[in-house]
Amino acid sequence: MFENILVIVLVTISRNLHSPMFFFLQQLSISDILESMVIVPIMLRTVINEGYKIPLIGCITQLYLFAVTEALQCLLLTVMSYDRYLAICNPLCYSSIMNLTFCVKLIVMSWLLALSFIPVTVITVATQEFCNQNTINHFFCDYFPLLELSCSDTSLARILTITVSSALLLIPLVVITGSYICIAHEILKITSNIGRQKAFSTCSSHLAVVSIFYGTLIVTYVVPTRNQSQTIGKLLSLLYTVVTPFINPMIYSLRSTDMKNALKNIIQ
Repeated sequence: MFENILVIVLVTISRNLHSPMFFFLQQLSISDILESMVIVPIMLRTVINEGYKIPLIGCITQLYLFAVTEALQCLLLTVMSYDRYLAICNPLCYSSIMNLTFCVKLIVMSWLLALSFIPVTVITVATQEFCNQNTINHFFCDYFPLLELSCSDTSLARILTITVSSALLLIPLVVITGSYICIAHEILKITSNIGRQKAFSTCSSHLAVVSIFYGTLIVTYVVPTRNQSQTIGKLLSLLYTVVTPFINPMIYSLRSTDMKNALKNIIQ
């Protein structure tokens, strides 16, 4: 929470950080904060009390808010990769394309897509019939653990979820991969070894976070297996619900020289 709030404050009050890249990083921090607020409090209560009671409507609400933040993060990472692609591969047109109006439109469109796609899958859970089983072996109300409690046919719900998840995950992943391939091709043209190493270092850090985030989500929602260990499922969930929001500010923002200089100026 502190890391992400620090990023939001620095980008808001420092004029040197009023650029599209830091604007998108600020939005990513907002998404990380929302996700942490949805997941972590109930997770901590569950761990401390060795269980936590939540009404069904509360469980469905948590599932919806969690899914929206995850979808939003997928779309924000895609927007950020497109921003870096333009900055590195087409710098002459960057300022004319990535103006404030266009950046705001991208963020609004990301929110609208996240808010409009997710209800389709959440409604399939809310309309399930739940019988005697009421214990979720998980630390939050996730989609497939919740479906396991249903005593009605869940095959259609699973197919629908995998379809929607594939669209929300694979299409942005293709865009991100294509952007970074073009960026890597452009970096290879840099004659300075120091400049090339610095650029590759930045890209590799970003790609590491993207790989963890998308890899765990794809394994969990696009290619789920019924015989998957519950312990492995929880571990994968921890990676994209707790670990990713924690390391995002460090990888994307706080390592930036501009961000460090802004922090030093405020402290001074």
